[in-house]
Amino acid sequence: MLENIDPDAFLADKAYDADRLTDKLTECGITPVISHKRNRMTRRETDFALYRERNLVERFFNKLKQFHAIATRYDKMKSTFLAAVQFVSVIILLN
Repeated sequence: MLENIDPDAFLADKAYDADRLTDKLTECGITPVISHKRNRMTRRETDFALYRERNLVERFFNKLKQFHAIATRYDKMKSTFLAAVQFVSVIILLN
């Protein structure tokens, strides 16, 4: 999947702290912003200011999941589900 995208950075939590992944990201020209695990022998530099932005995305998805229709995906059509996500996103933004 990494060949089909072109982001500047890859923000992820500690679960994605693997040398194989970070090497592949660096090879593709993507900056890995992944916090290291506690048991990691070689510590990697992490831009924690950018790493904190990941929290905003996670909190947004958690707010989306609070709406039952989004979490269970009752809509059969892709366009209807997208419209529901957009509608709920506006509600979250207004609150």
